Amino acid sequence: MKRLSVMVMGMLVAAFTVFGCASDPTGSGWTTLIDGDQGLENWNRIGEANWRPEGGAIVADKGKGGYLVSKNSYGDFMIYAEFWAATDTNSGIFIRASDPGKVNANSAYEVNIWDIRPDPTYGTGAIVNIAAVPVPILHKAGGQWNIYEISAKGTELTVKFNGIVTAHTQNSKHASGPFALQYGAGVKGATGGAIKWRKVQIKPI
Repeated sequence: MKRLSVMVMGMLVAAFTVFGCASDPTGSGWTTLIDGDQGLENWNRIGEANWRPEGGAIVADKGKGGYLVSKNSYGDFMIYAEFWAATDTNSGIFIRASDPGKVNANSAYEVNIWDIRPDPTYGTGAIVNIAAVPVPILHKAGGQWNIYEISAKGTELTVKFNGIVTAHTQNSKHASGPFALQYGAGVKGATGGAIKWRKVQIKPI
């Protein structure tokens, strides 16, 4: 077990070195969609989540679930996102959504935020049903501010969670589309803990 853990960590370090994501979200080419409690006007809302500006972030914590969907579509890009999640939060960033009116893990790539997912294989840090997290127990978002850095270039998808690459894969299912931020109460048994987005930026590449 110890040897396996060392091997997995070694692979993660190698992936971090080779497949870095959003190197400098303050550099040129970045578009800021959420900055503190500003930015709701940059999104289309679907579902019943109670999105609102509060305490320096865009927050949802009630309703039967819903999404903030970007008004523009993207093919190849980098995303930088700062978020806070409760321990029981079910959320995520859905990229390249083929149907912006019906966002789910089948119509988009779901970069998950769900620490207590019944099957932790595709919990926080994973791309659901596409790229599992090597060591799920290491990657927890609950009760703290976190950073997601997501890169999509052609068929190559990379997810970095708090500075560590947690998913890297090749997949051609979705080529382009809007991206969406989720509040997932009532989805597959999720209890609907709060999600807060403090900074969300995107850069086409």
